[in-house]
Parts: sequence; structure tokens; C-alpha cells
Amino acid sequence: MYDQLKNKNLFKMEETMAAGIFEDVDFPWDVLPLIKDFILKLGATLSEEEYDQPEEHVWIAKSAKVYPTATILAPAIIGSKTEVRPGAFIRGNAIVGENCVVGNSTELKNVILFNNVQVPHYNYVGDSILGYKSHMGAGSITSNVKSDKTNVTIRYQGETIETGLKKMGAILGNYVEVGCGTVMNPGTIIGSNTNVYPLSMTRGYIPKGSIYKRQGEVVAKE
Repeated sequence: MYDQLKNKNLFKMEETMAAGIFEDVDFPWDVLPLIKDFILKLGATLSEEEYDQPEEHVWIAKSAKVYPTATILAPAIIGSKTEVRPGAFIRGNAIVGENCVVGNSTELKNVILFNNVQVPHYNYVGDSILGYKSHMGAGSITSNVKSDKTNVTIRYQGETIETGLKKMGAILGNYVEVGCGTVMNPGTIIGSNTNVYPLSMTRGYIPKGSIYKRQGEVVAKE
């Protein structure tokens, strides 16, 4: 049941240092509460030859480039060859994979970024998971709390799935392209190889291999 929402059908597990967090969990929203403890355990195993530890519970790969005006709060892991640009704010509970870009004024909180993810310009990503080679265009953001502060639910093929979470942003599968200025509402899940038009507002499940033009207008890629 709900196969398209399962981690194994959304992500390439070989493209994240956080693969272990998914081993006994079927759905991505159930991973979100586990991120902090997982970082603390994983960080303690990282090689001192490959990672610096500028402060307690912050591990930064020596091959990563972190600009002096970026802020990284614990716990956090920044993978190899990743670039954290000026003014970026990583608020903790963040696993940023290899070859990623965290851009100017981008804010991350309670997230997993798989390898080669780009959030390069004025993005907010909270309580979210971004799959391999996913990309968020300039100014696109996740909204992770409902306006009425009730638990986040997921709309999927006419059903409503309870997550039990007050905070959940967006889940992007592999190779997802999100257009500039898009707002992904709480409980958005986007299947792999899908493109979202700029200035969109998304909610619920968007099928893999599709083009999202607007609510109610989603077409399969040719």
C-alpha cells in the first residue's frame, strides 16, 4: 500500500551517507524525527582525516568549501566537496551530502540532502528530504507548518494519510526540478524525475516522471 510514497521508490540510497536512517523505515515522514540522533551517532564514526570538527557535534568535510559568513549550528554534517555559500544558515539537524550547493541566504533545518543537491539561491528547506540531484530554483521554499497548526496530512490518490507530525515540509525524489518562486506546502511529496513550473503552489503527492503546471494540471513527460 502507498508504494509510490515509500523511501525505496523515492531515493537512491547509495547516494547518501544517511542510508542507515532509512533501513527500518518505510515512509519519509517517519524519518524526520530521527535525524538529530542519527547525526550524533554517524558523526562520532567519521574519520578525523576526512572531517574537521570546528565545534561539538558539527562535522565538515575537509574538501568542503564553507564561506566565513555562513552559520552552521549543531548537530550537522557537511559532506565532501560541498559548497556552503555566504550568508547560508544551517540551523542544526542537517545532513548535507557530497557535491551539494547551499546558497546565499539559504536556510536549512532538520533536513537530509542527498548527494549533488542544489539549494543555491534564497531557499528555505525545513523538515524535508531532498533526493539525489534534486534542485530548488531561486526563491523556492518549503512551508513546514500548517496555518491552523494541526498535524500535517498527505493527499494521495484521493486518500488522506496522517503523518502524526506538526512539522513536515517537502519530500523530493531523485532528479526533481522545482521552478523559481515555488511554495511547497506542508506534506508535499514529489516523485522522481518530475519538473515543477515556476511560481507554483504544491500540496500532496505529485507523480514521478511528470510536469506540474498548476493544481489539477499535471501531465506525464513524453
